[in-house]
Amino acid sequence: MAILEASVSNPLTGGPSFSLRNRLIRLLWNATWLLLASWTPPFMHSWRRFLLRLFGARVAATSGIYGSARIWYPANFEIGEHAYVGPRAIIYSMAKITLGDYSLVSQGAHLCAGSHDIDDPNFQLRAKPITVSARAWIAAEAFVGPGVCIGEGAVLGARACAFRDLSPWTVYAGNPAQELRRRKTRT
Repeated sequence: MAILEASVSNPLTGGPSFSLRNRLIRLLWNATWLLLASWTPPFMHSWRRFLLRLFGARVAATSGIYGSARIWYPANFEIGEHAYVGPRAIIYSMAKITLGDYSLVSQGAHLCAGSHDIDDPNFQLRAKPITVSARAWIAAEAFVGPGVCIGEGAVLGARACAFRDLSPWTVYAGNPAQELRRRKTRT
């Protein structure tokens, strides 16, 4: 019983932000991904989808996740039909991260659902969900911060940083991301 009580998360008194159970699941997850997925060739999306589902992710049958991508906690990850997570992308899912149908997270992009309250003397963790809506594109090495919603069809350009919601069908670039223009789709 004392071991269970010691595993309760209590960051206000210097304890961990996450429970022992959560940390053990993530340890098992990281070992599983490292041994069974990180080295796999690109075409083995179905195997990586299986592993993600095994750890609680909601993964569409037509989605793709590269082996070099990193998903922090699969139970907080959802990916839609024909959506892809590219090589070396980081899905830091301290809170729910949702990728809509046909969305794309390119190589080296970082979706970060957690930060800290810098004004709190205890530097408390603050986790907020991220949504990348259908047909949106997070380009190479771009950053999406906690609580951000990327609108349908929006584009966050290479190495851009989004700290606020992005409007649908709009192209953004820079740090912080600034609107460049409306997206023109060809039929």
